[in-house]
Amino acid sequence: MRVRLLVFAALLAVSQLACAQSQARAIFAGGCFWCMEEAFEKVPGVLSVVSGYTDGRTENPTYEQVVSGLTGHTEAVEVVYDPARVSYEKLLEVFWLNHDPTTLDRQFCDSGSQYRPGIYWLTDEQRRLAEASKAKWEKEKPFKERIVTPILRASRFWPAEDYHQDYYKRNPLRYQFYVNGCGRYARLDELWGKFRRK
Repeated sequence: MRVRLLVFAALLAVSQLACAQSQARAIFAGGCFWCMEEAFEKVPGVLSVVSGYTDGRTENPTYEQVVSGLTGHTEAVEVVYDPARVSYEKLLEVFWLNHDPTTLDRQFCDSGSQYRPGIYWLTDEQRRLAEASKAKWEKEKPFKERIVTPILRASRFWPAEDYHQDYYKRNPLRYQFYVNGCGRYARLDELWGKFRRK
């Protein structure tokens, strides 16, 4: 009986390790988290995307606190993905093509430090790949402005309230009104042009 329990425990540990190795996390901020959630959820190999807050001072912040600009947080998304199906490099490409890297405390019609963009690395490998991707776009960018999006060590990520999760699915009309009224797609096409139409 004891041998069976030891074998079961060993198999369970191997299974948990395999499951952990088949998942990885990434954190990106590109303005309104509703829009970044939509962009990443469409990528094959992405397992989940959670809207939330990062890079701030307040513990467990609320949307009302963050939107005031006083907590230091920015709206961000936590992307859980299967590295066997999608690479971190691919996620970086999706990130770059779905935000305006030429502005610091603003994204489209949303202004304030809570909308600042950023790549938040969780491992040294993510930092290396993020820096390489930024250097590539600084060389190949189809626009004249300087790229100002920072690459920073990740801090605590706080999930946003339930009503923010999958907002683009739950409220499609309101979401499209917001996105179009904000000029998001038009600005992205202006910035990235042919790269977004691949």
